[in-house]
Amino acid sequence: MRAAAIFLFSAALWVTGSASAVGAEGATQRHGHRLAGASGSAQADEALIAAGRTLYRTGMLASGKPAEGRRGNGMVTTGADAACVNCHLRSGLGAKEGLNYVPPVAGIYLFHPRVTRIEDSELPYVESLRPNREPYTDETLARAIREGIGADGKPFGYLMPRYDLSDTDMKAMIAYLRSIDPRRAPGVSETELHFATIVTPDADPAVRKAVLEVVEQYFDTRNALQRYHAPRLRSNHGAITMYHAVRQWRLHVWELTGPSSTWEAQLNERMAKEPVFAVLSGLGGREWRPVHDFCEHRGVPCLFPNVEVPAGDSHDFYSLYFSGGVLLEGALIGSRLVQGGDTGHPTKTIAQIYRTGDAGQDGAKALRDALKGHATVHDVTLPAAVAAGDLDRALKTAADADALVLWLRPSDVARLGEVPSRHAAVFMSGTMGGLERSPLPAQWRELTRIAYPYDLPDRRRVRVDYPLGWFHLRKIEVIDERVQTDTYLACGLLSEVLSHMVDTFVPEYLVEQLQQMLERRVITGYYPHLAIATGQRFASKGGYIVQFADPEGPRLVAGSDWLIP
Repeated sequence: MRAAAIFLFSAALWVTGSASAVGAEGATQRHGHRLAGASGSAQADEALIAAGRTLYRTGMLASGKPAEGRRGNGMVTTGADAACVNCHLRSGLGAKEGLNYVPPVAGIYLFHPRVTRIEDSELPYVESLRPNREPYTDETLARAIREGIGADGKPFGYLMPRYDLSDTDMKAMIAYLRSIDPRRAPGVSETELHFATIVTPDADPAVRKAVLEVVEQYFDTRNALQRYHAPRLRSNHGAITMYHAVRQWRLHVWELTGPSSTWEAQLNERMAKEPVFAVLSGLGGREWRPVHDFCEHRGVPCLFPNVEVPAGDSHDFYSLYFSGGVLLEGALIGSRLVQGGDTGHPTKTIAQIYRTGDAGQDGAKALRDALKGHATVHDVTLPAAVAAGDLDRALKTAADADALVLWLRPSDVARLGEVPSRHAAVFMSGTMGGLERSPLPAQWRELTRIAYPYDLPDRRRVRVDYPLGWFHLRKIEVIDERVQTDTYLACGLLSEVLSHMVDTFVPEYLVEQLQQMLERRVITGYYPHLAIATGQRFASKGGYIVQFADPEGPRLVAGSDWLIP
């Protein structure tokens, strides 16, 4: 229902070419008219803008009651379903859906004087720009929101909700809209775009070198090719734009040190010294939360870092991941156990083994959450440091469970001894255990099911061949094929989306445009399909349960269809 409401709300804007409201993160009122009658106090202005932001994003009025939007056909939406952010997103720079356009509605577009050519407007270029539209005023914008009548006096389509806002709420909304100005972004100059890649101190040193080599060579190759201006561009209404300026990409490698409690402060210091437009790729160990929080707090896009334990919540906006890593694997294994497809009967007790402080600890928690109310889960923990006989003792402790789950690294997997006879099924983390190159002993292969949150090797081969050929031409040693392929894919996605954005460098717009173009991409590396909708953080949402086909060798067979838990 909510998706339908969003589509209908947007459809009204496509039909009329007008707009009502918009939002953008961290924007300040730097340009444009002041709201008539607003307090001269900066503190009062900020409070008014904050109230408008809340109304725009959550659909909640200053009174704490939900806003209500009524369409011409009598359909009513309320609260979060009526929030402007559902259709207008955060940047306010519009969108394209097929042949339909949602025009930009950030304040500088709504109130800008009418011009016939975009060159005369100094507005950031977007595809759906209409520079020759009548500008809104506070009064005509209030009328548009309440009555559905555009700046030109023409009514919106009946699908556009009309909001019965009080004068106080209307003033807050308009103040918020006026505060939005997408013309300034950190890390952007007339000649350069600055990006950071972040490496945590618990990242694997060998993989760190491989990831940085991919990013650095991608930047060097891209900069060598970008020497000429692009052709002039036109908006959907025929307005000719300025040339697309050539900007060199500059990479900053931010190496974190010390305990994770200090990382966000370190990142804030680095941001102050060398501002960046976005964080690209990077590498972490188990801990990534401080980096994630930094990007959310500062409004910096963080695009597809290589981490086994992604952080954040569904309401976060700026951090995007290819996969849920071990968190997804826990959900996949839990779904399989609840179905009982491998044990032949409902599984009552599950034992899972992991080392303290490793990513398996987080995967184990995800599995416990997935099995809550379905089975009893016992954790058997190993110390962080390997000790003689510790794995054998853990296996004996777990011997009485109906099923066993292993969250172990290849070094531990290779040390697995005798298979406990009681277990009807054994599951293993593919991400941690080495995927198809796992050194799983022969006696464990027939029984063990592997959580595999990627496309199968034979199905992804064509999509992976290109980056592997790119690595070969540049003499980049393949240390970790999946991580290096993901890094290359992240760089390619950034290049593609920036090309589409032209010279409109707005962090929120970057995330929104990436979300719109991602599902149309053919080259998706290790993943069969990538897509991120509003409120989602993971581009690939499922995986397989697989097992080895032979006593030796990397060939896998899927014991399930593609599962989305």
